[in-house]
Amino acid sequence: MFLNPWFRRGVVAGLPYLIVVVPFGLLFGITARTAGFNLAEIMGFSILVIAGASQFSALQLMNDNAPVLIVIATGLAVNIRMAMYSASLAPHLGGMPVWQRALAAYSLTDQSYAISALRFDTGPPMRLRDKVAYYFGAVLFTAVPWPVFTLVGATAGSLIPADVPLDLAIPITFLAMIAPLLRNPAHLAAAVVSVVLTLAFSFIPYNLGLLVAAVFAMMAGAAVEQLLARRRARE
Repeated sequence: MFLNPWFRRGVVAGLPYLIVVVPFGLLFGITARTAGFNLAEIMGFSILVIAGASQFSALQLMNDNAPVLIVIATGLAVNIRMAMYSASLAPHLGGMPVWQRALAAYSLTDQSYAISALRFDTGPPMRLRDKVAYYFGAVLFTAVPWPVFTLVGATAGSLIPADVPLDLAIPITFLAMIAPLLRNPAHLAAAVVSVVLTLAFSFIPYNLGLLVAAVFAMMAGAAVEQLLARRRARE
């Protein structure tokens, strides 16, 4: 797999995401350390969960002394997109051996999904082994650096000047990933509804408005998709 030219192409495609993955990981390590977590807890968080948005959400809720069930529910809701990512990639990578599917599921991130889905859905046809090589090439610089730079942030974060805007990595990451994937009206409807309702429900305690917005966003996307399908059927 590592000698496959598509692995190198995946590495090259994932390399630019280091610009945001590095400060994102540093920020989580620093924030978690500031919140009072020890190094084992911080690293366990990043190695076992390996999901930045979910980790930041859970961290904020734990700082607010939210009930455990709220923390778990929010983390699961934020990460529900991973199930949709997996369903989207299954037609392309589902033929892998079980151990490779398990590794792909563990290493799946927003960035590796965005890179792979864009290539698989819009690029020329590829063989399974080429898709597998490309996916794991993309993972090299999108998933692997996350725990590494979490460790750096947790242990050496105090050396980073306070005026370095590490928090900009979060919105930049999601904008860089989402923009290329908004390829049809259903995607756009889901994105708009999620943003509008997240702001509208921001008054709900423990960020539970995010869960409500996510449900309505998925419903809006599905409704637009069905409307478009019926329109195509009539043509």
